[in-house]
Amino acid sequence: MAPGGEDGGGGRLESILTDSSLPLGERAWAATRVELGTLARLVAPAVVMYMINYLMSMSTQIFSGHLGNLELAAASLGNTGIQMFAYGLMLGMGSAVETLCGQAYGAQKYDMLGVYLQRSAVLLSCTGIPLAVIYAFSEPILLFLGQSLEIARAASIFVYGLIPQIFAYAINFPIQKFMQAQSIVLPSSYISTATLALHVLLSWVVVYKVGLGLLGASLVLSLSWWIIVAAQFAYIVMSPTCRHTWTGFSSQAFSGLWDFLKLSAASAVMLCLEAWYFQILVLIAGLLPNPELSLDALSICMTISGWVFMISVGFNAAASVRVSNEIGAGNPKSAFFSVWVVTALCAIISVIFAIAILCLRNYISYLFTEGEIVSNAVADLCPLLATTLILNGIQPVLTGVAVGCGWQQFVAYVNIGCYYVVGVPLGLVLGFVFKLGVKGIWGGMIGGTVMQTVILLWVTIRTDWNKEVEEAQKRLSKWEGSKEPLLAGDRNDN
Repeated sequence: MAPGGEDGGGGRLESILTDSSLPLGERAWAATRVELGTLARLVAPAVVMYMINYLMSMSTQIFSGHLGNLELAAASLGNTGIQMFAYGLMLGMGSAVETLCGQAYGAQKYDMLGVYLQRSAVLLSCTGIPLAVIYAFSEPILLFLGQSLEIARAASIFVYGLIPQIFAYAINFPIQKFMQAQSIVLPSSYISTATLALHVLLSWVVVYKVGLGLLGASLVLSLSWWIIVAAQFAYIVMSPTCRHTWTGFSSQAFSGLWDFLKLSAASAVMLCLEAWYFQILVLIAGLLPNPELSLDALSICMTISGWVFMISVGFNAAASVRVSNEIGAGNPKSAFFSVWVVTALCAIISVIFAIAILCLRNYISYLFTEGEIVSNAVADLCPLLATTLILNGIQPVLTGVAVGCGWQQFVAYVNIGCYYVVGVPLGLVLGFVFKLGVKGIWGGMIGGTVMQTVILLWVTIRTDWNKEVEEAQKRLSKWEGSKEPLLAGDRNDN
């Protein structure tokens, strides 16, 4: 791979889009072919990686569900309600690396990428300590939130085994964003695929043969994440692909932590509010009459939604990488064009999945449990699931654009207003006041997502990409403390 992202077609794409000698239609077609080729190399392995990683959690939930309905509800609450708290926080803080590394790589300031990775890993590891305390007190927290004693106690056992996973997240997300900023995604997809196979085998042995039940299932999940972290770090250290961006551990990782924390915090707020939104739905559902059935049906839908959502996360990563690389390289037209190609492609794929879910709504629950009552409840929720899948085909890509541009703080305000001022209260009113149950809660929260998606679409349409290029150059100069490329004069070997 050529440093600076040249193999991504950035310079070629910009030259096509600015070539006024070509008719508009011919320009658009040629640019689309270049961008689709770039996305195929970036999106496909990213989608595989995210889907495989999610399948590890999904398979853990399936193993737990076949132990019984209580175990399914407990694993769902622990996995979807508690674990996603840490996942959203760590992923959100890690997106600061995505912004800075992507723009630095596009600007050919390569040696700063390794420093950004290490700073983020230090901050996220420190953040993991209070999260571990929260995990340790998950039972009283769930009881305080109104969950039944039986479900809260079983869920807390599952959560105890996820404590090591917190610190795997703390290292994994900075590594992941560091590699993605350089369009290095395929190795991670190979690592994730191999780990999934090992994870399924270990889960079967530990849960059913050794008999460790819920605790064993979650401990295996934590171990699998640490295997991914170790393998990815080994690739970074040993691969010649990262020889300019990883130059070893540096004391700079401990400098400028306060400013880095502020950017990470803004990133965390933005993505946490998003990642937790539908997890709140699971917690609220536990307050409904017959909470076990509500949680079982809803958790199956959320698990399927989360799995398909990993496709959108792959496109989110692609959008972030493409936009940050292009504006870092000073290619405003390429950034603009990439945004809309990625958005359109992801939206089409999501519509296809939504149609498939509606066609299979009477059968999909049997992957998780054998109960006919749960199957009927899941089928009843599938129209809402399909709507969520379509929205998730657009909204995450726009969030990726925001990360690539460094708009985290603005999007955090949008998320607060749309999700928590509109979506959650509307869901509570429909679910409890109008007695629509899970469907009412979910429908109200979809309303918040629609509002957020419309706002992000409007902002993206009105973006001045030339101004974003200027802002990126200012940001990089601030973070590296120098206005000159750090590796200027050291690029002749490429």
